[in-house]
Formats: sequence, structure tokens, C-alpha cells
Amino acid sequence: MAAPGRDGELRRTFPAFPVVASGAPDDTRFARTWWGNAWVTALEEGALDPKRLARGRGYAEQGHVDAITVTPGLVLAYVRGSRPRPYRVQVRLRTLDDGDWARFLDAVADRPGHIAALLDGEMPQSLAECGVPLLPGPGDLAPRCSCPDRGHPCKHAAALCYQTARLLDADPFVLLLLRGRGERELLDALSRLSAARAARAAQEQEPEPLPGVRATDALAPQRQLPPLPAPLPVPAHPEQPPAYPAAPGGPDPFALDQLATDAAARAHALLSTGRDPVADLTLWQDAVRLAAARPGSGLTAATRALYSSLASAAGRTTAELARAVAAWRQGGPEGLAVLEEPWDPPAGRFDRARPLLLAADLPAFRPWRNRLTHPRGHVQLRLGRDGLWYPYESEPGHDDWWPRGTPDLDPVGALTGLGASPEG
Repeated sequence: MAAPGRDGELRRTFPAFPVVASGAPDDTRFARTWWGNAWVTALEEGALDPKRLARGRGYAEQGHVDAITVTPGLVLAYVRGSRPRPYRVQVRLRTLDDGDWARFLDAVADRPGHIAALLDGEMPQSLAECGVPLLPGPGDLAPRCSCPDRGHPCKHAAALCYQTARLLDADPFVLLLLRGRGERELLDALSRLSAARAARAAQEQEPEPLPGVRATDALAPQRQLPPLPAPLPVPAHPEQPPAYPAAPGGPDPFALDQLATDAAARAHALLSTGRDPVADLTLWQDAVRLAAARPGSGLTAATRALYSSLASAAGRTTAELARAVAAWRQGGPEGLAVLEEPWDPPAGRFDRARPLLLAADLPAFRPWRNRLTHPRGHVQLRLGRDGLWYPYESEPGHDDWWPRGTPDLDPVGALTGLGASPEG
């Protein structure tokens, strides 16, 4: 899904979805997540005419729903029907009151993993069972359409409801916005609540007496010191860092969370293996690594702020960082080196690649240093020093290469899925 536009914290506009390819004959689900399918179930169980639902689902799959705007309690879009002028469709859903939100925030704060799951685009099922009506039930969706059909819902409103399920699939914060709270407001409230709980727990915990000896005894020249205790066992995995509250003018709490999580992982690796896994990285490589560890790209304000600060610290642009992140996710440090460092490979693997491509009915690729480029200039293979072929793509006629696909020992295998046909 393309990144949504933001007219404000409480208003998000999503571009129209593309046409949906037909699924398997026995696949009757429209959404792919359990919460998206719960939305579809509420629509279908509250509908009065199955035929209108079927027409609406067909409209959704055929791309008849234009850009969708979501605000608290309302989903709005224009849907193209049989007439030239599209219909204005809206679907209303009751927002939650302050008591509901307090119970929801308590349920999320009880388990820190819930916050991470929401940021990763997942809705834990336990949140839907915390006593707060997050998901609609039959009859909770209130559609209205400017068409003359008075069905409940008409096919245009049904199409918008089906497409809304796809929005929920991609980002559960859309459901929370529909229920009345924006992403930033919720995350700030969770940070404050977690910090208050941690402070309260620290106050309630009585300090344990510290064992020790008097300084005069410890420094006595004839005193025999006891042997050191055995080292503690290495934990099985790094611990979850605490929540960091937001403060005016202070650092971004999500950047702090990512840095603390990364430091915990590095410390765990140092304890268990004796070496720091990122000690040999340059400043730029480490910035790319940190950005690549962030799920997705450009979908939230926190992610955009992280990219901007990392790029600025490394003396690069955010566009350069985004391209480097794609290379890092493709092959780690070697993938980044393939992006930025052309080199002259020795005879052998590189020379054998062109006959292999010709044998696979592909055209003669143009060689330059460690790169082989399709004659139409839209697909490229780059040989890494690790012996893998890294696939790249660009718009024809533009020297704007982006890492795509998965590296492979076989140059033909690396092109799988990139559309490098003899004609293309």
C-alpha cells in the first residue's frame, strides 16, 4: 500500500488500491488478517442483501473505489458506478469514550510487546478481548451513499467497506483512528503511562541491603580477600528496554527505544561471543544498519525523523539513505558495498555469466567492471566480492539503479521475478 497523506493527526488520506487479481476458487476471504476479516464479517452479517454485497466486492476488486479519507468515526471516498459521475460514500462508526480509551491503554501498557506489535502492523488478538469494542459487530457500520439505491448497504458502500478492510490489514492504527484517537496521541499516552508505572513501581520497591565490609577492614594489609563470585550466566536473549516518555524539546522516544534495543542486542552478542558484531562498521554503514532495522520505510513520522537524523549525521541525503537501506536489506554490508563500490573481478565467474544468460534466451548483457546491464537498460546484475549476483532495476533510459530481489550464485536465478525477458 502506498504511504498515506496526512492532512493532520486526525485525518489520513490513502490512495486508491490497484485492481485485485482473482484468488483461488476456494479462497473466499477478502482480507488477509484476522482483524481485517472481522471488519468484513461485521459488514456481511449486518447486510440485508447478499447480491449487493457481491456487487460491492466486485467493485472493490476492480478498483472502483477512489482515494479513501479516514477521520474519527468516518470513512469517506468516491466510488465509480455505472454512471459517469462517481458517488459520494461514507461509512460511520461510533468512536470510543474516555473510559474505553483508558481501559485500552491499560491493556496495551500491561504488555510492552503490544506496542511493538502495533508498530509492526500487527493487532494482538488479546487487545480485541480486553473489554473495549475495538472491532465493529453486525449493525455497527452505518453506510450512506449519494446513489438512489436505498439498500443496506448499497453496492457502492459495500465496496468502500471492503476496501477499508484492506486499509486495516496494512495498518491497525487506521482502526484506532476510526475509533477516535490518532497514532501520535496514542503512542504519547502510552509512553506517559509506561513511565508513570515504572516510577510508581520503583517507589514501591524497598531497597535491598547491600552486603559489604567496612573500608578499614577492606584496606587492612593482612586481610585475605574472598574469591570472586562465579560470573552470572548469559541471558538467553536481550531484554526489552523500558518505555521512554516524550518531552517537549527532548529526543524522540522511538529513536531512543531503537538505540536501546540495538545496544542490548550488541551487549548480548558481546557477552555470548566475545565480539561486537558492528565494531568494524563505518559511521555510514552503522547509520544504514540502524535505518534498515526499522520495520517498513516512510510510513510513520518517527521513521521519517529517524531517516532524516541518520542521513544528516552521516553527511548524506535521505534519498541516499533509502537506497542504501534497500541494499543493506538485500545483502547486509556486502549488499551495501555492491551498491557503492564498482570493482574489477578476476576472470572466471564473471566471464561465465554472459554465456549462461544467453543460454537462458536472454539478450547479450553489456559488461562494465563487475556489472552486467540489459541492453534496454532496465535490469542489471552486479557481482559481489562474496561471489553472489545482486539484481538491480531502473526505469528504462534512466541511470537510477535500485536493489531488487534476492542475490544468487546463479546470474539467471538472480533475475527471477525481475522481468528480464528477451523482449523486455
